[in-house]
Amino acid sequence: AVVEAYGEEGKNVLGGLKVKNVVSGEVSDLKVNGLFFAIGHEPATKFLDGQLELDSDGYVVTKPGTTISSVKGVFAAGDVQDKKYRQAVTAAGSGCMAALDAEHYLQEIGSQEGKSD
Repeated sequence: AVVEAYGEEGKNVLGGLKVKNVVSGEVSDLKVNGLFFAIGHEPATKFLDGQLELDSDGYVVTKPGTTISSVKGVFAAGDVQDKKYRQAVTAAGSGCMAALDAEHYLQEIGSQEGKSD
């Protein structure tokens, strides 16, 4: 089990994990520079209830074919919005979609700010 994720002082970069052996209780360091956070078969979205539109199973509702959620500027990707496939490959693809949707959103609000000057 992951006990803690940490990075280098002053840098916003993942450097490693403290992991606990669930049988022996021993805690050790695991040097990593990337992490895929697995949430199992139920989306870990309870903290979003009342803030984003969720379906009856707790998945974030998005505009069909996009990662656009019910809140402007908030995008959902991967297992929190994909109850059909729940696979790493589709999560990676929808993560890319979310990044592009966020980029387009930021360009849109940036161009709107320029119009108000």
